[in-house]
Amino acid sequence: MLFENENTEFKSRMSEEIYKEVIAFANTEGGVIYIGIDDQGRVIGLENADETYTRLTNGIRDAIQPDVTIFVRYVLQENKVLRVEVGEGSCKPYYLKSKGLRPNGVYVRQGASSAPASPELIRQMIKDSDGDIFENMRSLQQNLSFDEAEKAFKRYGQEFNEDKFIALGIRKLQDDQYTNLALLVSDQCRHTIKIAVFADETQTIFKDAKEFGGSVFRQLEESYSYLLLCNRTASVFKGLERIEKKDYPEEALREALLNAIVHRDYSFSGSIIINISDSDMEFISIGGLLPGLSVEDIRSGISQPRNRSLAEIFHRLRLIESYGTGIRRIYRLYDDCPRKPEILVTPNVFKLILPNRNFSIQELQPEGQEPQQKAEEQALHITPQMKTVLDYLAEYGEIRDMELQELLGVKRTRAYLVARQMMEKDLIECIGRGADRRYYLKTGALQNKTRKE
Repeated sequence: MLFENENTEFKSRMSEEIYKEVIAFANTEGGVIYIGIDDQGRVIGLENADETYTRLTNGIRDAIQPDVTIFVRYVLQENKVLRVEVGEGSCKPYYLKSKGLRPNGVYVRQGASSAPASPELIRQMIKDSDGDIFENMRSLQQNLSFDEAEKAFKRYGQEFNEDKFIALGIRKLQDDQYTNLALLVSDQCRHTIKIAVFADETQTIFKDAKEFGGSVFRQLEESYSYLLLCNRTASVFKGLERIEKKDYPEEALREALLNAIVHRDYSFSGSIIINISDSDMEFISIGGLLPGLSVEDIRSGISQPRNRSLAEIFHRLRLIESYGTGIRRIYRLYDDCPRKPEILVTPNVFKLILPNRNFSIQELQPEGQEPQQKAEEQALHITPQMKTVLDYLAEYGEIRDMELQELLGVKRTRAYLVARQMMEKDLIECIGRGADRRYYLKTGALQNKTRKE
């Protein structure tokens, strides 16, 4: 007499519960399901074995992903019992299509019964089947949207549609499931970039802090815009000539940000951290160098991307030129600077430090500026662009959006960011909306400016 055990299951009749048993056996070490035998091992038989066979084969094909049919064999016995032999599958985890890669959709065999798999076990099965490359593994989250990715591809002149998903690495060929790469470029991406601006070199006093989430494309655009806002311009005089110089080369900021996004280890949940102080800007990403690479290799332009498919997408959109050129370009941008960029690496962290090119230059202090005046300006953190706006408003009283863009020589988004920060500092106020929006000096800001002059 047969008994139920870790490799044997009885079902008195056909039901959708059988799909769970097939999944459990395929995810474990295989087994046999007898349809037409009750839980006590008594043979009942099937009234219509042919109909049961048809329903079962169609159901297993349609209800389970990935395709498990090549591991299933059917035998109709003389006693009208349908014997279903399930072999251990090679593309685990198998799951109910209607439930997805979640515990209520993935089952494993435990003793004489089938039970939902834990999230940890699901991840391990994915890793064992898909390999140890995070971006190629199937995503546990499958309800994804790609609004930001579609905008980014369109902005850079590329098509983004489902026909290209497999070629891009966004879907798996075998079961049409989204990969972790899809999760990164999707609007549901759980990783973020955190930027902190500090008032001291020990990085203990915050001036400002922002966190950017969503698709990596959105994070790239918003983080870069904020870094440009923090990139002050200093002026020095050589005779009668006034020379303006940004704290950081804009191209260096762009390359450092792209490097952090493309090369970080996304198998960890932490954020990319960017710390800004008066002396430098630090880009800190999770994941040290890949085995076999050294810091000197990186400086020389040798690169082995951790996220090859993500790098290919960024290369397709011409956001990066080729592997390894970004770091070399950053160093070239500092050829005329006494202090050079630094790379610090631990087994789990990659840190790139960009020096502030204007830090500690004495010529930046205008003649006759009093210590109190300097302290007030540092407290307000008034950038040269903000001073230009304050000067204009002091003379003309108001400024429209289009006039603000022309005054600063920037596009609308940049002008808006400058105005927003000035409003946050209570330097200006806004009246109206859209084309009728105007900015005015706040009374306190005019008094501050008058006192400084």
